[in-house]
Amino acid sequence: MNWKYYEPKFEYEEKFKDAGWPWAGHKYFAYDLIANIKPKKIVELGTHYGTSLWAFAQAAKDQKIDTEIDAVDTWKGEQHAGFYGEEVFEAVNKIKNEYYSDLKINLIRKKFNEALADFEDKSIELLHIDGLHTYEAVKHDFESWFPKV
Repeated sequence: MNWKYYEPKFEYEEKFKDAGWPWAGHKYFAYDLIANIKPKKIVELGTHYGTSLWAFAQAAKDQKIDTEIDAVDTWKGEQHAGFYGEEVFEAVNKIKNEYYSDLKINLIRKKFNEALADFEDKSIELLHIDGLHTYEAVKHDFESWFPKV
C-alpha cells in the first residue's frame, strides 16, 4: 500500500478551536490513517471534546468511506482530563449533528467496561484507546478490548 498524505480542512474547528489541546498535534495523522486504511468499524474509548473523533469523521466524510464510528465515553471526565458537566457532551453532539450528520457516528454514554457487551468479538477494525492514562488503566482497556478487534 502506498501511504497517501492529505491536507484536510477540519470543519469542526469552526465550533471547537483545539489548537492548544494535547490531541491536536495528531489529528492529521488520524485523518491520514482513516483515509488510507478505510476501516468499516472504528471504536474510540475516551472522546472528551472529540479532536480524534472529528479527525476520523472528517476523513470518512471527505473520502466517502462507509464506516461506523462509535465514541465511548461518560462525558463526565476523570482524574487526568478533569471533571466537567453536561456542556461537553452537548458541544460534541452539536458538532456531530452540524458537520457530520450524514455519517454513522454513535455517541455511547457508558464506562468502557459497560460498553464491552455492545460489541462482538472481532467486530472492530480500528480501536483508539484514549481514556485514563495510567499504565494500569490502559493495560486493562487493551486486554479487555483486544478480543473485539
